[in-house]
Amino acid sequence: MKKLRTIFTILMLTTFIVACKDKTNPEVKTVEVETMAAKTTDPNATYAKAEFTIDGMTCAVGCAATIEKKIAKMEGVKSAKVDFDKRLAMVEYDVAKVTPNNLIETVAKVGDTYKVSDMKTINASSCNKPCDKTGCEGKTDAEKAACQKACTAKNASTDTKKSCCAAKA
Repeated sequence: MKKLRTIFTILMLTTFIVACKDKTNPEVKTVEVETMAAKTTDPNATYAKAEFTIDGMTCAVGCAATIEKKIAKMEGVKSAKVDFDKRLAMVEYDVAKVTPNNLIETVAKVGDTYKVSDMKTINASSCNKPCDKTGCEGKTDAEKAACQKACTAKNASTDTKKSCCAAKA
């Protein structure tokens, strides 16, 4: 019995000595971090906005965020936002470098399950566009009256250029 106890004690001490090392060499891993470098925008470029629905998304992180990143990385895209809850993508892009078909192709390349529909494009550089009173709808009576008054005043003014276009003129 005494021999068993001695063997057991030696076995336990050996286990503790071998298992409990003070110095461990940490494993060093190199990880590439993707950074979103600030895009330089061309001040002379003509930008347009596109809004479209994306069907087939199942989650905000895996689907919507991935599509948003892929579109944002496209050359000529100024900004991109994908709203998972509304299934809506909003993209501002340089019309000389990007077309609505390029956006559709990029979404399709992310995954076969994603389908683009209801593509609407808006020319963002229409400086002399008159105020449209339909933008006043859906407001309270007081807000609607103020909106319509502002539209009428804007349309009557001789200088209808937007402030964004004043620098280009």
